[in-house]
Amino acid sequence: MPLHSGSCPRWLFLKMKEMAKQLIVLFVEEFGTEELLKRLADPLWFQSFGCVLGFDWHSSGLTTTVCAAIKEGISQLSDDLALYVCGGKGARARETPQEIARLSPAHDLAQKLIYASKLAAKIDNAALFDGYQLYHHSFIFNQKGQWVVIQQGLNERHRFARRYHWLFLNQSSFSFTQEPHHGIISQHKQKRVLNLVAKGSQKAQKTITQVATEKPEKLINDFRKIQTFFFPLRYQLKTMSQERLYKIFQKTYQLKPQNFEALLTVEGVGPKTIFALSLISMLIYGAKPSFQDPALFSWTFGGKDGVPYPVDKENYLRSIEVLKLIIQKARLGNREKLEAFRRLSQEGLN
Repeated sequence: MPLHSGSCPRWLFLKMKEMAKQLIVLFVEEFGTEELLKRLADPLWFQSFGCVLGFDWHSSGLTTTVCAAIKEGISQLSDDLALYVCGGKGARARETPQEIARLSPAHDLAQKLIYASKLAAKIDNAALFDGYQLYHHSFIFNQKGQWVVIQQGLNERHRFARRYHWLFLNQSSFSFTQEPHHGIISQHKQKRVLNLVAKGSQKAQKTITQVATEKPEKLINDFRKIQTFFFPLRYQLKTMSQERLYKIFQKTYQLKPQNFEALLTVEGVGPKTIFALSLISMLIYGAKPSFQDPALFSWTFGGKDGVPYPVDKENYLRSIEVLKLIIQKARLGNREKLEAFRRLSQEGLN
């Protein structure tokens, strides 16, 4: 998705917010919050949803604007829907833990959700080295503790964005450190990406964790060896402060994390620390990680920039009113139009 400057026009965002509200209310009443979370976790479904709302089909702004429209659209209905949206772009992303604590129906659940939100962001910044820096983080959850993370990173050099989707439904089918993404959408699939949460990186994870528990003096000595003998890395590694690494290695040595997930949660352990540990593990101990890029390779109301055509404001407003009417009548027991929509969908599939 190309990085586009500017912001969504106010007139369009107000319509997007109302359309998102009506569609989500209708969807939750018909299929429930779990099914909605599954759809939002699908990168292509989410992209199509943004196109239905009238945003530019391929813009980086689709992610941030659609998440904001959903958040503002259902903000007054969260308890009724049992669906909650936290976070957003920039400073709003950093407010996610406080929002989860405020909106979560139970304290114990809030702590689990805050842990998930922080770790998902840490992994995409510090365990997946694809060149994209996160600047957007949305966390959507229901009362069962099921959740979706939709976060986006940017590559300033290439002027592109990449969106990461996470889905948690139950503990038995989910791992933070082994293929955790439900999908990653990106126009550019890269030849080499250090992916420490791939299945092929399990040995590297164990070695990195073991290395992190060694004495900091030994780790710094190993790090200096790498700078001496592996010439292509020499200039890149000079940007990493050995003094800073030493302090973090002291902390990991004292805490002795039991696994890679625990290592990632240690305060101060970030991209440079994990990168240094992965280099030591690979180049000195032979634990090779995966270098495969995990990224994977529709518009109805037009786009704000007039592509594929200008937003049809009249039909947009009419569609919102029709959706409102369908919801009202369905709640009163008159479900003919809703059933007609279902029959049309089934006929289309056939």
